[in-house]
This record gives sequence, structure tokens and C-alpha cells, in this order.
Amino acid sequence: MSLFIANAHAQTAGAPAGGSGIELLIMLAVFGLIFYFLLYRPQAKRVKEHKDLVASLSKGDEVITGGGLMGKITKVSDEKDFIEIALNDNNNVLVQKNAVTAVLPKGTMKSL
Repeated sequence: MSLFIANAHAQTAGAPAGGSGIELLIMLAVFGLIFYFLLYRPQAKRVKEHKDLVASLSKGDEVITGGGLMGKITKVSDEKDFIEIALNDNNNVLVQKNAVTAVLPKGTMKSL
């Protein structure tokens, strides 16, 4: 039988774990800092920038929505958080302000 299965030997007693847990606390603090700087902080910065973008929308701005619509703002409703966008001379759509992803420079629509 010893041809296929090695004989089991008891493990000798190792050194006792004498640490007081400080290593664990340091490791948790390092992971917390990594989480903060790589995940939370950049996301919070993007949310703040988008919030500022939505607050600065005004009539006449040329915008792109999350759905890919590009047009000029014709009406801004402050109390209902909706804006009306003119896609061309004949078509207007009503979208939420949060749907706007970018404000284009003036004259971009005419150049297309």
C-alpha cells in the first residue's frame, strides 16, 4: 500500500502565534486607504462634477444626453428637473436634467 499512498506523519508543534493583532489592524488600515483612494474618492469627484454640470444648464446650451441625443436646450424647468431639447427645427424632446452627460461648445451643432 505504501506504493501509492505516503505514510502520514504527525506535524511537529509550530511556534505559537504571539502577535497581539497589531499586524491585522495595520493591514486593515492599509486596505481602507487603498479603497478610499482608488474607489471612493474618484467616484465622489465624478458625482460632484456631474451635479455641477446639471446645475449650470441654461437655455441655449448644446448638450449630449446619455441616450446619445444631441441638441440645444430650449426650456429649463427648475422645479421639475426637466429640460426641453431641440434636436432640429421640427423635433423637441423632454428629458431629465440628470440625463445630460456633456455640454458642447457653442456652434458644434452647426458644424455637423
